[in-house]
Amino acid sequence: MFTDLPLDELRRYRPPLPEPPGFDAFWRRTVDEARAHDLAPRFTAADTGLTQLHTDDVEFAGFGGHRIRGWFLRPRTATGPLPCVVQYLGYGGGRLLPHDWLLWPAAGYATLVMDSRGQSGPNRPGDTPDPVGATHPGVPGKLTQGLLDPDTYYYRRLFTDAVRAVDTARGHPAVDAERIVVAGHSQGGALALAMTGLVPGLAGALIDAPFLTHIRRALDVTDQGPYGELARHFAGRRDDIDTALHTLDHFDGLNFAARATAPALFGTALRDEIVPPSTGFAAHHHYAGDKRLEVWRFNAHESGGGAQRTAEIRFLRELFGG
Repeated sequence: MFTDLPLDELRRYRPPLPEPPGFDAFWRRTVDEARAHDLAPRFTAADTGLTQLHTDDVEFAGFGGHRIRGWFLRPRTATGPLPCVVQYLGYGGGRLLPHDWLLWPAAGYATLVMDSRGQSGPNRPGDTPDPVGATHPGVPGKLTQGLLDPDTYYYRRLFTDAVRAVDTARGHPAVDAERIVVAGHSQGGALALAMTGLVPGLAGALIDAPFLTHIRRALDVTDQGPYGELARHFAGRRDDIDTALHTLDHFDGLNFAARATAPALFGTALRDEIVPPSTGFAAHHHYAGDKRLEVWRFNAHESGGGAQRTAEIRFLRELFGG
C-alpha cells in the first residue's frame, strides 16, 4: 500500500507556489514565438470505416513551426458548430488510431487528439517526430531532455504544441470556438492544466491525475514512473540539481493553476505511486477557476478510469446542456 498524506490533510494541503522570476514573460514570449509561424492547419479525410463519424487526419504547426499530427473526429449527424474536446496524451503514448477516441464523438462533441512529439511505444504508436531531440546527456526518457535551461527543455515544445492544438480546433468551421474544453490524464492532465493558465477563454478543463505538478514534492515522495528519470539523473549529476529544479519550476502545474479561469473537473487517486495524490490536491487547491475534485480512495494511477469518464460526461453536460 502506498501512503502519501492522510485524506484529511490532503483536503487542507496548499503548499507555496514554486513560481520562478519572469514566469509570465517566459510563457508570453514562448507563445508569441510559436504564433509567429503560420498555423497552416490541414484536415485530410481519413477512410476508417467509422460510418457515423467524420474523421480527419490533422496536421498543424507547433513549436518552431514543426508539424504536429493528430486526429479530428465529429458526429456525422451533427448540425451547427460543436463544442470540442482537445485531448492530450499520457507519457510515452502516441495518437493511436481513430477508433481509440470514440468517447467524445459518441457523446455528441467534436474531439481533436494531439499527438505528442517524439513519444510512442510499440503498442502506442505516434506519428510526430521531435526534430530537436536531446540537447545534453540524460537518462532515457523525456524528463531530462534540455533540462538545464527552460528554453531548451522538452516540455517547452510539448506545452507549446498543446496551445497550437487549441488554436487549430478553434479555427475549424465545425467547432464553436467559444466552447473548447481541454482534457487529459497524467501527462495529458499536465498539458490540460497548463492550458488553463496559458490559453484565455477556455470553456472547461478535464484534469485527471495531473503529472508535472508540485514537482519538487513529487521527487521527494516517489521515484516511480517518469519522476524516476529525474531521480536517476540527479543521482549521477549532482551539480545539475538546483539548475534543473529552476527549469522545472517553469513547467509546474501549480503555477498554471493559479492563473486559471475555466471551470475544471479534477481526478486523483489515493494509491497513485506515479502521480502522488498530494500533488493533485495541491493543484486543485491552487486552481483559481471554478473547480470540482473526484477522489478515488482505493485506486492507483488509473485514477477513476471509466468512473472518472462518467463524471466528465456529466460535467460537460452541465457546461453545455443536453
